[in-house]
Amino acid sequence: MLALYDAARCPYCARVRILLAEKGVRYETVEIDLDDRPSWIYEKNPRGKVPVLEEGDFVLPESRVIMEYLEERYPEPHLLPADAAERALVRLSFERFDELSGAYYRVVFHGGPDEELEAALAKLDTDLSAHPYLVGRHFSLADIAYVPWIIRAPNRAGIDLDRHPNVSDWLGRLAERPSIASELQVAAGVSASS
Repeated sequence: MLALYDAARCPYCARVRILLAEKGVRYETVEIDLDDRPSWIYEKNPRGKVPVLEEGDFVLPESRVIMEYLEERYPEPHLLPADAAERALVRLSFERFDELSGAYYRVVFHGGPDEELEAALAKLDTDLSAHPYLVGRHFSLADIAYVPWIIRAPNRAGIDLDRHPNVSDWLGRLAERPSIASELQVAAGVSASS
């Protein structure tokens, strides 16, 4: 059985939890306290970070790599588009993800100004004005890659999503999916205990 080394508050872990739920893959969770990481986690990932996916002797860190692995290992339902151009756009969204996450973490951990984060959300809002999902008409790995930060932005970064109506509508559409609804509950529980 798969084991996921996980932390509820970690959006990178949320990516993997959402994907596993979408694929209907059963797994065991090994919760890691990010404030008091066990020394053995560095044997699983030399960077000491989660998520880490493990099955027998196979150990795989890094959310993006884990997501790609799970998409190949469990191809149904498809979360990469059939069209080569749309698949490329999903990959491009991963390449540009740091624009959002970098700004998010500067606000959350360093109390930085939120102008950069607001700009990244404004760009996302514009992108979502053209279609219902980040890359076209269908839910994909791109949506899974971004949504954990959007879910957490109001409570963790003080962002008013109502200022970004397309992002807010997108989150509403995603919240209808059981995988996202579950992650909304996880994030609410983390916010309540933080």
